[in-house]
Amino acid sequence: MSSRKSGRRPRPGARTAPPGPPGPCPCGSGTPFGDCCGRAHGGRPAATAEALMRSRYSAFVVGDAGYLLRTWHPATRPARLDVEGTADGPRWTGLEILTTTGGSAFHAEGTVAFRAHYTTADGPGVQEEHSRFLRHEGLWVYHSAL
Repeated sequence: MSSRKSGRRPRPGARTAPPGPPGPCPCGSGTPFGDCCGRAHGGRPAATAEALMRSRYSAFVVGDAGYLLRTWHPATRPARLDVEGTADGPRWTGLEILTTTGGSAFHAEGTVAFRAHYTTADGPGVQEEHSRFLRHEGLWVYHSAL
């Protein structure tokens, strides 16, 4: 009997999802990270602007700056991004999607309004933003805050 596991092998050059947090995905879907935002972090394109927003929030939670930069529109992308977290930096604790417009497979643009909850040494806080997403080379990317 072979000890080799059956199943599909990743295609050459494919990214694998970084290990995520145990339990449900940080994006609030209730699905395990590896079956949710971890797929996007591993290279599967987000199907909608909202899915990209959720995966980007999860990237902040797990400290995946590379994913955030890869999914940022080149016209507005910073040269580098530090999300590793510091003792006084935020610990992201929850995401609320407030509204979405456009952003489906049939759109070239979409918006997502959200609240991201966090805690710091100073206590809890909320970041509220209305974000613009565009298709760039066929993929959803974050463009800017409105």
